[in-house]
This record gives sequence, C-alpha cells and structure tokens, in this order.
Amino acid sequence: MAEDPQLDDPVEAGPPPERLGALPPPHSGGLRRRGIYLLPNLFTTGVLFCGFFAIVQAMNERFEIGAIAIFVALVLDGMDGRVARWTNTQSEFGAQFDSIADMVAFGAAPGLIAYIWVLKDLGTLGWIGAFIYCAGAGIRLARFNANIAVVDKRYFQGLPSPSGAAVMTGLVWVLVDFGFAPSSWLAALAWVVAVFAGVTMVSNVPFWSFKEVNWRKRVPLWVILVCVLAISVVASRPSLVLWALFMAYALSGYVMWAMGHRVRPVLPEE
Repeated sequence: MAEDPQLDDPVEAGPPPERLGALPPPHSGGLRRRGIYLLPNLFTTGVLFCGFFAIVQAMNERFEIGAIAIFVALVLDGMDGRVARWTNTQSEFGAQFDSIADMVAFGAAPGLIAYIWVLKDLGTLGWIGAFIYCAGAGIRLARFNANIAVVDKRYFQGLPSPSGAAVMTGLVWVLVDFGFAPSSWLAALAWVVAVFAGVTMVSNVPFWSFKEVNWRKRVPLWVILVCVLAISVVASRPSLVLWALFMAYALSGYVMWAMGHRVRPVLPEE
C-alpha cells in the first residue's frame, strides 16, 4: 500500500522562472508543500482505530467486541493496499503507516486481548506467551517489508500477521461466544495458540498467498450460488466458522511443507 509522503521541500534561490524552463517560484512562504493521499490512508487509519478500540474493549472486559474489531481491521487491511494500487496512490509514507497500524491491530491488540482475558492467570508464563505472539507479529511485518521484492509471490514466508491475529483473537471470540469462563485449561490452550501463532509467523513455512487467483475471470453461474451458501454458513455462527477457517489456513502451511513445498529462506540485509 502506499501514497505520497508528506514533505516540506525547501526551494533554493535560483535563476528566474523563464530561464532553463524553471517552474514559477512558490508563494511568499518559500516552501513547497506536498500532501498525502487521503483515500488509502483512511483505510489504514481504520485499521489503527480498530486495533486501539479492541484494546480498550478488552480492558473493559468486552472481549467479544474487541475480537470483532480485529476482524474488521483485517477486512480494512485487505482493502487499503488494493485501493492504493487501483488509484495509483502508493508511496513510502503509506507503506510505513500501514506497517505501524498492522503492528497495533495484529500484534499488540491480539496479544493484550488474550492476556487480559485468560493468560494473566498464568502469571509470568502468561505474559511471556503474549509477548512471543506480539514479537512474532512484529518480526513478521519487518521481514515482509524488507523482502517484498525478492520472495516468491505465490507463497507467504510464514503465516501472515492478519491471519495470526485472526487465529489468536478468533479463539477468544469463539470461547466467549460459547459461554466458556476463564479457567486453567483455557489459559493453557490460549498460551499454546499464542506461541503457535507467533512461531508460525516467523517460520519459513509456505502459505498460499492467493495472488495467482484471477478475480476478473468469468466464472459459471453456480459459483455465485456457492458464495451465497458460504456466506450463509459464516452467518450461522461467525465466531466458530471464521476461527475454524483461519485455523485451517494456519495449519495448511505445515501440510504444504510436509508435501515438499519450500520457500527459500530470505533474511533482510542489515
């Protein structure tokens, strides 16, 4: 994703505008201001807001609302980059803003939701599990930004951080939705899932990126019916179905790895 960075570029004194085809001088302020593109940044700001909102809701023990906010952030995150490309508004500013928003929504927020909900009952071990998840998300985002031009576009290197957030917060959402009260076995389950998601995000396990799907291709009419049925299934029990889908995706990488698919490990240069 991206759009134009916001810069204030000083304009040095030079020859008059008519010489060498120079541009007219700026206004009396002596500075030429450049802005940022609004549309893609609105989506990125929405991601950041959802992450912060989820943390606030978790602090107020509204874990289900906080988990739903993370899934909304996931949808917005999938749109900001596409909007920037469709409108030709990519820039370095947008890329950096997107990474910061992702770290809040898909790194810090899910870890804090899980910790406040049940991991705190494990004491030191609980916050260590939450930190492993959070650190995994941060490292995953940094590696993705550093290697974006050199990795195989067909596969992600490690579990994408939005999917990791869906696995972590989806677990909280489904258990709260089904009326489970925090207990020692739930704390152990949440710790295992947090460590699993954190480690999987920084692994070299391949995950299909879906970038080879041609969304503009014509499809038979029955595909629309399948989509309607799929939406109906999700709507019947959103927490359970969505978490099951993302958990299946998180496990699919290990299945692909066992079948011989490999992603060349690429480490960012110092």
